[in-house]
Amino acid sequence: MPTRILLPLIVACALFMENLDSTVLSTALPSIAADFGANPIHLKLALTSYLLSLAVFIPTSGWLADRYGARTIFRLAIITFTAGSIACGFSNSMVELILARILQGLGGAMMVPVGRLVILRSVPKHELIGSMAWLSMPALLGPVMGPPLGGFIVTYFHWRWIFWINIPVGILGFVLASLYIPAIYGDRRVPFDTSGFFLSAIGLSALVTGSTTLGMDLLPPTVTWSLLTIGLLLIVLYIRHSRRIEAPILDLSLFKIPTFRYALAGASLFRIGVGAIPFLLPLFLQLGFGMTPFHSGLITFASAAGALFMKALAPPILRRFGFRQTLLVNSFLGAIFIAMPAVFSADTPVVLMFALILGGGFFRSLQFTAVSALSFADVPLEKMSRATTLTSVCQQIALSLGVSLGAMSLEATMHFTGEALGADSFWPAFLLVSTVAITSVLPLIKLPAGAGQEMSGHRQLAPDPVTIMRER
Repeated sequence: MPTRILLPLIVACALFMENLDSTVLSTALPSIAADFGANPIHLKLALTSYLLSLAVFIPTSGWLADRYGARTIFRLAIITFTAGSIACGFSNSMVELILARILQGLGGAMMVPVGRLVILRSVPKHELIGSMAWLSMPALLGPVMGPPLGGFIVTYFHWRWIFWINIPVGILGFVLASLYIPAIYGDRRVPFDTSGFFLSAIGLSALVTGSTTLGMDLLPPTVTWSLLTIGLLLIVLYIRHSRRIEAPILDLSLFKIPTFRYALAGASLFRIGVGAIPFLLPLFLQLGFGMTPFHSGLITFASAAGALFMKALAPPILRRFGFRQTLLVNSFLGAIFIAMPAVFSADTPVVLMFALILGGGFFRSLQFTAVSALSFADVPLEKMSRATTLTSVCQQIALSLGVSLGAMSLEATMHFTGEALGADSFWPAFLLVSTVAITSVLPLIKLPAGAGQEMSGHRQLAPDPVTIMRER
């Protein structure tokens, strides 16, 4: 089997495990909240604690892979993630679940970026879009299977088994990684940026924790705002620190590359809108319409099914229209579908719900496939490790902000209406996160017309001589 297919399929075992876990958990949140006697909105901490752990530890993944080899770190990541899954299944309180999710995040922080790094360093650029598609297709089986599988387990068995199903996948991934992942090391050894790690880790932790608890009664308001202030201050200090050393743990000099800067900014804004959906939609269907976890899972998996279908179409679409035009048009289409659940009611046919969620997954998948490839189009090979690290950190922060934004909207709606969480509580949240997703066009519109031509295969029509003379 060719390298461009074999390696993505192996790495996809890890992505499958992670994506299955996150989608299964979202479907199970109301049942877990009932078991723990907790507010379902507060259980967003089970999602954001994992994302926080990712954001904190991802910056170390590139350095560890360069120093100790991608294969070694990838296998260690699978072991850590699987151990965290086992601990999640044995949790008996929200605190225990959050701590176990942090352990999972430590494994995921190394697993996904290092796996992506293996692909970027092993596959030629002209085959990268195809390899990314192969990488994403098996991984998308996790979100496809997750909602109905999680709903089935929670409805007919117990929510603890949603974590324990990761064990056989973890074993398979470890064996395949041991046999086929190459021992890729960095071109040169660089010292670990200890100061930068603590500045970024504490700064990001404070920012994510502050944004997560904003508007909730878990912490006093003064503590929440202090966390946000301290986080911003430490991030500013890190920016100054990163300019003074040769190998910062987060290489902000990558933002000097236009395609990387604009693609990553657009992806982050769009991802904030998308990040809220796995949190909002299962709560909406179960608490708003009284559906069982299994019933809601059979509807929400449509998003991943649409994404899976799009993966095969992404390369020809990009060849036909190019990155810039595709991303600009698709930003609006994707944002519109993010807002669609706002019009759902108890009388909305399930088939229509399924179709709209399917369409949303279709356009979101195209957006992320295109923007992920474009982000690395002009990154030099020697900086690929740093680029994957920075991209992954921004991704997790955006997802965490999306969950927090959706939860804050629910809390605000309940506060102003004085009513308990119900179907009418959700439409402002869907409209809010959709509006944020639309703003992704602002950085994307600055992309050059021919951005990423080498990767997409798209070629602009040559301007006629009269146009050239006018421009001169």
